[in-house]
Amino acid sequence: MATEVAIFKIGGKILDNSKHLINTIAQLTQLYEDSVIKKIIIIPGGGTLANFVRKIYLEFKINDELAHWIAIYSMNYNGLELKRKFAHLEIFEDFEHLRNEKRIFSIFLPYKYLRLVDPLPHSWDVTSDSITLYYAYCLGLNECFLIKDIDGILDKNNHIIKELSTIELKKFKKEGNLARYNSISSDLKTQSKPIDPYLTILIEQYKINATILNGVSENLKIFNYFTTSNKENKVFTRISFE
Repeated sequence: MATEVAIFKIGGKILDNSKHLINTIAQLTQLYEDSVIKKIIIIPGGGTLANFVRKIYLEFKINDELAHWIAIYSMNYNGLELKRKFAHLEIFEDFEHLRNEKRIFSIFLPYKYLRLVDPLPHSWDVTSDSITLYYAYCLGLNECFLIKDIDGILDKNNHIIKELSTIELKKFKKEGNLARYNSISSDLKTQSKPIDPYLTILIEQYKINATILNGVSENLKIFNYFTTSNKENKVFTRISFE
């Protein structure tokens, strides 16, 4: 069954690794060409540039507002770089234009519209995860997808939790029932990392799910998520509002 519209954040660890990035774009391209997803919107993460802004923020004590907007502008820069590397992707900065397009495979540069409406706190708790979910809300979607270098959220036994609510996630964290990033093997370190701290607030506020998918090279976990009917054969974590 075809998906009409899907919005994907491509995380910094994918953007910063050419093999992972080529793998991710190839899977999304196939989904689009096969009409599995008719309208694909990519939100680029901040990646290395956003981390550099964070370093400047800490070292030079720049204010939260300035750091917020510079970090978001770094997402625009990464979007332009994506277009340079993958010429077949369309690129948009006008949100209404993006909304009205029926069939596109596109990159959206988030800075201009966010600067206009300014809906999110100016805090390091807000990253491209939260920004992607906010745009899912603006587009009337019930889910957004976060492409990272991890399989999902792991429990304390290092098993992927495929479905959990924000309430369950908070409870697991409080009770120490999630895998601890610094205490697990090197292989599992690439599978379990914290998500954007503000994301759970937006999931509850907008009642939109966020699904983590793995875009690491040499796997087809994104493509399989949308084309495989058996849930047991899919690798993901979906965080829901209930």
